[in-house]
Order: sequence, then C-alpha cells, then structure tokens
Amino acid sequence: MSLAPNARAIGRSLRTYYAPGRAEALDAFLGRFVAAEDLAFDIGAHVGDRTASLRRLGARVVAVEPQPRLVRLLGRLFGKDEGVTVLGTLVGSQQGLGRLHLNSANPTIATASEAFISAAEGAPGWEGQVWDGAIAAPVTTLDALIEAHGEAAFIKLDIEGFEATALAGLSKPVRSLSFEFTTIQRRVALDCLDALEGLGEYSFNACLGEEMRFVLEGPVHAGTMARWLEALPDAANSGDIYASLEEARVT
Repeated sequence: MSLAPNARAIGRSLRTYYAPGRAEALDAFLGRFVAAEDLAFDIGAHVGDRTASLRRLGARVVAVEPQPRLVRLLGRLFGKDEGVTVLGTLVGSQQGLGRLHLNSANPTIATASEAFISAAEGAPGWEGQVWDGAIAAPVTTLDALIEAHGEAAFIKLDIEGFEATALAGLSKPVRSLSFEFTTIQRRVALDCLDALEGLGEYSFNACLGEEMRFVLEGPVHAGTMARWLEALPDAANSGDIYASLEEARVT
C-alpha cells in the first residue's frame, strides 16, 4: 500500500520551515559550516528549507529526498537552479533497493527504519503517529554520492532513525556534518558517534529541537557527547548533533 503525503501536511511543513525570520537564523547558523562554492549534501531534504539556506550561502547542494511527491516539490522549488541537484533516493549502508514507510499526515517522519516505527509506538510525544503506507525506493550511499558529485564540505542527515545506517556507507571523513537524534532511539545516535570517531578526529556539539544554537559551551569529544545524550531527559525528544574536524565550527 502506498499513500502520498497529503497536501495539507505538506502545506503545514512549508509554513513551519519557511516561517518568517527562520531563514535568517538558519543562514547565520549554517554559515559556520559552508561558504561560497562549497558542496553540501542535504540528506532528507523534505521541503528544502536547508537546501535553500545552503544556496543563499553560495554552496552547491545535492538534495536527497525519497518521497516522490516531495521530490516533485523540490523540483518546482529548485528546478531552474543549476546549483541544486535533486535525487529521489534513500541513503543507506549499501546500494540497492529499500522500503520507505510513509506517514501521510506527517511526511516529516517518513522512515526506512522499522525499528524507528516500533520505538515511536506509544512513546510520549509520538502519540497518534501512523505509518499508513510504504513504497520501494532505490538506495545509494554517501560514498557513492561523493564519487558522483564530489567531496562534500558539509552533510546534513535527517532520516528518522536511519542515520547510523547511512553513516555505515561513508568510508572517509568529511569536514563537517550533522545528524538528527531522538530520545526514543538514543542507540542510533550513539552508533553515529562511534562511526564518526572511527573516521576522524571530530569535535561535537548539539542543538535541541529546531533551535539553531548550540547547547554546550564548547566543542567536546565523542565520549562526552555520548554521556550528554544518555543523560538527556526523554522530554527533549529530538535534536541534531554536529560534528566537525575543525573545532571552531562547533563552538
């Protein structure tokens, strides 16, 4: 069974992520990670607010989004922009074919992870979420994206519990990246930290929810970041962890 996200849900996302004043805050925050002519990967591009920000900063962007209706939206938003490449695919540990579970009422949380769906069931803050459809989707890897498009200066991963699987498909460090975490699946984020620690000498910081400011006073190593994550109250729900080979970017 396959259900596309409904127009009302997409409209809600557009209003949320393109709300007045948000672009300026997003640009100011992401500006520490990219500059003009850098290449960035927006993995889980959704309605393209971060792609738009990265373009305003002058970076070239590969926007990856597996939901066909959102791919069409991204095409309408960025189709005339030669600095944006839109790809309708999942990102995982190896190339092939995967299954994307859709939440037609809340397309922000489409996921390729059945474990994510199980973790959300009955969890506080996730009440009423229903994954009511699924589609087959091609799967690529971060290594394959780099081979095809070039080395990214910044990678954003927001793929609902599939972040560690995606990082398993990255064999060389990139300068900076971010990945979403949820308190219902802390293990996924801890696995991401382990993967990055194996790739390079990364420093870390974090943001809560959709806030665009770091919660820690300065950059920390993976072990400290892991302890912060483990101590975080369940009510924090979600956020993003940022990693960089250059400490100044996560200060």
